[in-house]
Formats: sequence, structure tokens, C-alpha cells
Amino acid sequence: MPDDFQDWNRRIVSKFRSNAGFVRWSTEKDLAEGRPIPPPLPSFAPTRSVPIILVNHIGAVTGRRRTNPLMYQAVRDAFAVFATFGGSPRPPAWYHNIVRNPEVVVEVGSDVTRAIARVVQGEEREDIWGEQARLVPAFADFEKTAGRRIPVVVLDPIPSAAAMRVRGPS
Repeated sequence: MPDDFQDWNRRIVSKFRSNAGFVRWSTEKDLAEGRPIPPPLPSFAPTRSVPIILVNHIGAVTGRRRTNPLMYQAVRDAFAVFATFGGSPRPPAWYHNIVRNPEVVVEVGSDVTRAIARVVQGEEREDIWGEQARLVPAFADFEKTAGRRIPVVVLDPIPSAAAMRVRGPS
């Protein structure tokens, strides 16, 4: 991964954690410097945060802990993320990591929860993908540009032991 992308990633993670999850995805400076980041998204006002979560996962090859800021869509009590890699012909490294090691930690705002990642297929995938393309039309372009079907991953929260004692297993 290029250093400037790693720097951008670190900046987003730092801002996310210091602002309880509120982050502007792209700054004017980023855009002026031609950083490899998403362009401003027409679906979101400049004063709003893009819906971002942090997904903490284990590297499939290295075994190292990784953190990626990802745009997400709330799906019931879970979170859907999209392996677009900005329209690249190949999926991002985080996708391979969570397929290999599906137990992740998700940070949403100031909340932290464990989750299990699963790649969705069929009607579930189409419903989630269709909604994301409606919310952020650039996502439909990512799939066309990539020339591949973009994987949709749902991160299902793992109930905490305390919640299990109160509610009982689902």
C-alpha cells in the first residue's frame, strides 16, 4: 500500500477516534494534492460526515492487526461494507483479511463492538448493494469501472456476555 494512502488512512482513523466518529472523508487539501482518495460525494453535504466505521481485523498473511475506515450502510442491527477498492479490478486487502479471519472489532461513533463478517449473496446482496448505489451513485460506477461484482460484507455484532445474561441467546 503506498505511503500516502497509509497516511490518509491514519489521518481518517485519528480524526474518527478524536471526534466520536465524525470525519470529513476528503479535505480540499487532499483533493488539491491529488491524493488517491474518494472524490467528494454528491449524496453528502460538505458539512456532513460520510457514514464511516472503523473495522479492526487481522491480516491474512501477516497476522498483524489492521484498522480500515470504511463507508458503511446500517442493515438492521448490523453494518454492511463494500469491497470496492475505489473501482479497482481487485478487492482491497481488508476483504481478503476478513474472509480469512471473520471475527472483527467495529468502531461506530464512540461505540466498540465485536462482530462476525460474512460475504452476502443473492437477494440479500442485491438489496443492500442497490440501496448503497441509490445513496451513493458513485458505488454503481465503482462496479462498472472494476469490471467485477463488488463483494458486500455484513458485519453481524456478537452479543456481549452481559447482554446475553439479560436477554438470553437469540
